[in-house]
Amino acid sequence: MIGPTAKDLRLHGVSILLNPTRGLGSQVTWFPPGHKMSLPFYQKLHQHYDSSYRNRDLRTTMSQYQQEKKSSAIYTHGSTAYSSRSSAAHRQESEAFSLASAASYQQQASRATASTHAFAASRKTASAYDYGYSHGLTDSSLMLEDYSSKLSPQTKRAKKSLLSGEEKENLPSDYMVPIFSGRQVHVSGLTDTEEERIKEAAAYIAQRNLLASEEGIMASKQSAVSKQSAVSKQSAVSKQSTVSKQSTVSKQSAVSKQSAVSKQSASTLHQEEAFEKKSRKVAIREKAEHLSLTKTLEETEAFHRKLNEDHLLHAPEFVIKPRSHTVWEKENVKLHCSVSGWPEPRLTWYKNQVPINVHANPGKYIIESRYGMHTLEINACDFEDTAQYRASAMNVKGELSAYASVVVKRYKGEFDETRFHAGVSTLPLSFAVTPYGYASKFEIHFDDKFDVSFGREGETMSLGCRVVITPEIKHFQPEIQWYRNGAPVSPSKWVQTHWSGDRATLTFSHLNKEDEGLYTIRVRMGDYYEQYSAYVFVRDADAEIEGAPASPLDVVSLDANKDYIIISWKQPAVDGGSPILGYFIDKCEVGTDSWSQCNDTPVKFARFPVTGLIEGRSYIFRVRAVNKNGIGLPSRVSEPVAALDPAEKARLKSRPSAPWTGQIIVTEEEPTEGIVPGPPTDLSVTEATRSYVVLSWKPPRQRGHEGILYFVEKCDAGTENWQRVNTELPVKSPRFALFDLAEGKSYRFRVRCSNSAGVGEPSEATEVTVVGDKLDIPKPPGKIIPSRNTDTSVIVSWEESKDAKELVGYYIESSVVGSGKWEPCNNNPVKGSRFTCHGLATGQSYIFRVRAVNAAGLSEYSQDSEAIEVKAAIAAPSPPCDITCLESFRDSMVLGWKQPDKTGGAEITGYYVNYREVIDGVPGRWREANIKAVSDEAYKISNLKENMVYQFQVAAMNIAGLGVPSAVSECFKCEEWTIAVPGPPHNVKYSEVRKTSLVLQWKPPVHSGRTPVTGYFVDLKEANAKDDQWRGLNKAAIKDTYLRVQGLQEGVSYVLRVRAINQAGVGKPSDLAGPVVAETRPGTKEVVVNVDDDGVISLNFECDQMTPNSQFNWSKDYVPTEDSPRLDIESKGNKTKMTFKDLGMEDLGIYSCDVTDTDGIGSSYLIDEEELKRLLALSQEHKFPTVPVKSELAVEILEKGQVRFWMQAEKLSANTKVTYIFNDKEIFEGPKYKMHIDRNTGIIEMFMEKLQDEDEGTYTFQLQDGKATGHSTLVLIGDVYKKLQKEAEFQRQEWIRKQGPHFAEYLSWEVTGECNVLLKCKVANIKKETHIVWYKDEREISVDEKHDFKDGICTLLITEFSKKDAGIYEVILKDDRGKDKSRLKLVDEAFKELMTEVCKTIALSATDLKIQSTAEGIRLYSFVTYYVDDLKVNWSHNGTPIKYTDRVKSGVTGEQIWLQINEPTPNDKGKYIMELFDGKTGHQKMVDLSGQAYDEAFAEFQRLKQAAIAEKNRARVLGGLPDVVTIQEGKALNLTCIVWGDPTPEVSWLKNEKPLVPDDHCSVKFEAGKTAYFTINGVSTADSGKYGLVVKNKYGSEISDFTISVFIPEEEARKATEQSQKSNKKSK
Repeated sequence: MIGPTAKDLRLHGVSILLNPTRGLGSQVTWFPPGHKMSLPFYQKLHQHYDSSYRNRDLRTTMSQYQQEKKSSAIYTHGSTAYSSRSSAAHRQESEAFSLASAASYQQQASRATASTHAFAASRKTASAYDYGYSHGLTDSSLMLEDYSSKLSPQTKRAKKSLLSGEEKENLPSDYMVPIFSGRQVHVSGLTDTEEERIKEAAAYIAQRNLLASEEGIMASKQSAVSKQSAVSKQSAVSKQSTVSKQSTVSKQSAVSKQSAVSKQSASTLHQEEAFEKKSRKVAIREKAEHLSLTKTLEETEAFHRKLNEDHLLHAPEFVIKPRSHTVWEKENVKLHCSVSGWPEPRLTWYKNQVPINVHANPGKYIIESRYGMHTLEINACDFEDTAQYRASAMNVKGELSAYASVVVKRYKGEFDETRFHAGVSTLPLSFAVTPYGYASKFEIHFDDKFDVSFGREGETMSLGCRVVITPEIKHFQPEIQWYRNGAPVSPSKWVQTHWSGDRATLTFSHLNKEDEGLYTIRVRMGDYYEQYSAYVFVRDADAEIEGAPASPLDVVSLDANKDYIIISWKQPAVDGGSPILGYFIDKCEVGTDSWSQCNDTPVKFARFPVTGLIEGRSYIFRVRAVNKNGIGLPSRVSEPVAALDPAEKARLKSRPSAPWTGQIIVTEEEPTEGIVPGPPTDLSVTEATRSYVVLSWKPPRQRGHEGILYFVEKCDAGTENWQRVNTELPVKSPRFALFDLAEGKSYRFRVRCSNSAGVGEPSEATEVTVVGDKLDIPKPPGKIIPSRNTDTSVIVSWEESKDAKELVGYYIESSVVGSGKWEPCNNNPVKGSRFTCHGLATGQSYIFRVRAVNAAGLSEYSQDSEAIEVKAAIAAPSPPCDITCLESFRDSMVLGWKQPDKTGGAEITGYYVNYREVIDGVPGRWREANIKAVSDEAYKISNLKENMVYQFQVAAMNIAGLGVPSAVSECFKCEEWTIAVPGPPHNVKYSEVRKTSLVLQWKPPVHSGRTPVTGYFVDLKEANAKDDQWRGLNKAAIKDTYLRVQGLQEGVSYVLRVRAINQAGVGKPSDLAGPVVAETRPGTKEVVVNVDDDGVISLNFECDQMTPNSQFNWSKDYVPTEDSPRLDIESKGNKTKMTFKDLGMEDLGIYSCDVTDTDGIGSSYLIDEEELKRLLALSQEHKFPTVPVKSELAVEILEKGQVRFWMQAEKLSANTKVTYIFNDKEIFEGPKYKMHIDRNTGIIEMFMEKLQDEDEGTYTFQLQDGKATGHSTLVLIGDVYKKLQKEAEFQRQEWIRKQGPHFAEYLSWEVTGECNVLLKCKVANIKKETHIVWYKDEREISVDEKHDFKDGICTLLITEFSKKDAGIYEVILKDDRGKDKSRLKLVDEAFKELMTEVCKTIALSATDLKIQSTAEGIRLYSFVTYYVDDLKVNWSHNGTPIKYTDRVKSGVTGEQIWLQINEPTPNDKGKYIMELFDGKTGHQKMVDLSGQAYDEAFAEFQRLKQAAIAEKNRARVLGGLPDVVTIQEGKALNLTCIVWGDPTPEVSWLKNEKPLVPDDHCSVKFEAGKTAYFTINGVSTADSGKYGLVVKNKYGSEISDFTISVFIPEEEARKATEQSQKSNKKSK
């Protein structure tokens, strides 16, 4: 593979040493000179937030964020801002090399052309980017062309491949996969998780680069070998160094070097069969053109700078970001960064968000800035320097920060005493020095404690409390630890902890639902600790789309390998009001911010395997829920996951850790040629859902040393038609996820191996797998019981879901009684059967419901609980009871009593005892026996009188107060008693010692006291503990003489004792049993139950630690069973067996077997009622075995009306026989019956073409498998058979109908947004000749347009639907193959339902109510699309229906619905509601007619009213005057007109727009205020002109004009003659 002369290859100063003698097994080592270099790009620490989390890298302003987006434009177009070469350039170079390698299989001419174009493109891309980067060009006009857009498109399901099409075709026989092993020994300054991920990524990058180059070399070599017998003399090696800035190395037979400092590096790839050599003339010309282009760009850029200096201003941008470091104590560390920007940014260094002051710590910090390089040097690092450091750059355009972490490590065994005097140290006390000697006991108190907290996603929250420790020791600080739901909380980017010396704080920078839970702070000081807890609730963030579901939570990786990563999550509690349809999974490669969707259709199962990943790269994931309203917000992103096999991860992690040297070591192993791999083993289906199936197998033993690939094949159950699944890309890991399987269908799978030697034999096929969810949705919980807790919380308990598998937890919801609105009580599923719901309203009554959740989904809701009022549950306790005298002396008595039945919701803190004397039956006054409360249920009352009779009463107390005293006790006489308590039990021994439990046995005391022994108490303490540390194991006395002690700590030594009790009290303790160490000793065996083939039940025990004198002792309930007639005991050697003769209810109990002469060796087995039933059923099954049936006999109708009888057994062997019985007669296969048995799936079938009347009866399938039998019967008689027969006939007719044009969906209606009715149907199996005809009430409806069947939908639009459109609609499809029809009745109830929907749509189209003033009053109105009478309109005023009068009217005009209020008054103010009732629901529109709205409307009404009055009463001329009057001279002219006005108008006359003065010739008269007269006696030509009548009153005036024309008859005759003469002359 590598030429024998390859000695040394240098990549920009990075040396790669190749061993020329190792071949494929050579070792490649990269290391930088001087062992100093920055981390490569794939090892930089990146923070990836969800797309909704806009605050990146804790940036402070939005403008700066936008500037960052602009400055990262090169990165988003395929480049990286921290590399001197674009990733697009490298990608093009890789493509060029791949093209060159693939071209070697083609003709010589096509090879040369393809490689030349590819190489030219890569050079052009690299040069352009080098120039752009060196000059800081970020404008889009100078962006590089995105060459990725030129790639050929791939389908969404296509898997990415680095192989060409020809290589894929020849892959099984021609492709060889070398095996690589790589490691990166150490990376400084990163957390363990990140360091592991970087190690994996670094090793993978080295493998991938070497693999890419070697694939090209191998492919070229194999092609050359097939064409010629000699080996090619020259080979091309193309490698990319990701450790330094990315560059391309070209090499022919010798190694050429180029400087890494050069910004315009160009590479030349030469391969003998792939590239053409360039002449010197061509090279010089290209170089000259490149220099000319460079100069032109520089001149253009300088010109634009001078043209507008504002273009020089840009925000700060980090060219080089500070790098994280991990150093040892007392070492120095330097943080470097380089910032660009104009004006020159001012840079400030911060430590944990606090500015660094070099003067406060002289010599500690040195800050320098030279030539744009900024440096922070920390001298003599100590543990206090472990922190996060921030470099903040700021100028007038914005601020930008970069972060780096410094971790200071300490050598083991070293201890710095100065740490104890730091004052704010948080050194844990386990650090070799403890506070013993300073104080013997510490008291820890919490002040200013955090309470139950409520937050919302995306918000910040802080929990804290002040810690007071007495006595205070300055040298020691407490150990602070936070817990969530019992698990320690570790600081991360989501949560930070802080200890100020007296206050502990837990801060959430960005709340998520994953943060919800019970938080506990534990403060430890030496051996003493205290803790405090409170719950944190996190509500969902507001949905971006109304009605969209909430975000899922807890996105984690369940399994990861090279080919896929299985992601799981938890379903949200809030579905947005409609069921969740499924989930979308998004992935993002670490180092980018580009999210891509992994699935095209939503998945309902809360697990999904993500495929299409690039091996070795790390990804983060998020999940989004979707319902019918839209897609909800995404979840919190998962932790990064690398696409590597677990074995590869383990191999990388197992490498020893060493300081980072910049070396990446890649080794290869020599493959063994000629060995075809064997078949894989242990193939199984590890997971199966309706969306995918996951296969797992073990690699074959016979495979050689080279890598192998896998091909997965599938076939339908019952066939041998195997199909290859992964045809495009072989599988590299021994696991694979299959998609696109038909749900409900049965498959088998097998796997083949492949390497360069060929394809191996297939593995054994799997059992038949039915595609579908194997995990059922859990059943709903039961018995929801709420109980009071506090005035804002309620405790809800429930019965857990039965038979629930993989249960994630429960969601609880609450609702105020009568509201109908449910709110989630928790957003993170809780486990268990009890939860405290906080945040409730005091005094309100609530009901609760619960549902369970697992990966399959959420269960149905439980039944609603009973209503409960929220109020505090704490009250004073009830009275104690059963006061008794435990012991009596001459002057004192010991009283005992029982705890109250009801504690009042709080712990009882003590008791108070009162007593009184009783003399001759007369009680005296009560006296207090104790001033300070006693905590025990017993008290000795002293200073009593001898032989005096006393009565007593006791009262209990809790934090709520003192309870009611108990009933008065019996009379007790104070006198000396003899000993009345029992003596100590004896013969105490222990057995069945395990790591957390043991069994203690004893014998009753010899002296039982005055009364018989009523029970026993068992006490326990650690062997080295003091006597005051005894603790009782049982609160109530036990009557048995044995006790199983639980809850022991493994490895701890204990001693135990027993005390007996009678009516007088508890006696003295027994002798100690022990010490005994709680441990499960090696070789310990347990009692095992066994049921043999004859159904005999026995208990078996075996002991390997017996002595010669040891014996087995069996007992029931720890009572020997030697003479029991129901048992047989047989012991032989170190084994013993106890057999039950007839196991029954009498045999319930604990059966134990002890081994004598040993240190407590023994074991026991519990047989309760449930176990008894199980054993009896198992015994019956062994006696009379049956063939287990998975599904009973059932019947179903198939297409064409065929009938299928079927049942399914759990398993069928090859010897299984099936007998088919009909009405007690055996039937056989023939023309009428077809039988089939699938022994792989256990399915037994019988088919019938048609059901006839004589087929009514009983069908039975009988199974015989050796000794086992089974049967299943189906009765088809009466109505059941008739219904089945009818269904079969219907299916047959349906099949016939579907042979011609038919309706896939029958006629239905839909109301459009324009309030029109659309009748629609879906048709199928149609052709061009198919006709469709519409009818209404058997009359054909003419349709203007011809129907287009492209989408298969036929519609009929009815506009402005009303009662006239009611009727029966029918549509008929017909052609030469037949016809089909669909009918829709829109009458009666169906019409009402449709009109209701129409009215609803019309109501929803109503506009908001508007206010309009008129001359009559105020009008409220709204417009609808159109109005129908079925839409009922109701108006209300301030919640009261309006009664319509002449003053208040309602109506509809066209599309306007209005309410008219005439002559409005202040009483008309208020809220008006228009309710549009569609027949089912009322739709309201509201307007507020008060305040300014009323004032403005009323003022406008007044104005319009006055204008109307003025218009009505204005002076005007009603009629009588002509427009023109023509009159003969000498005649008299009389004109009369009517005028109107209120008040009566004034009348005047005008002539030629001047006032007319009446005289004898022209007279005017105005009578009765209505009639005006105008008279001219003997008109003359002087009277010709324009006249006007002027009427006027206070409301206005009006002028009526008329013209008088006077003519002379003689003059008119003369003019007529002259006119006639002129006309004659013209005609001549």
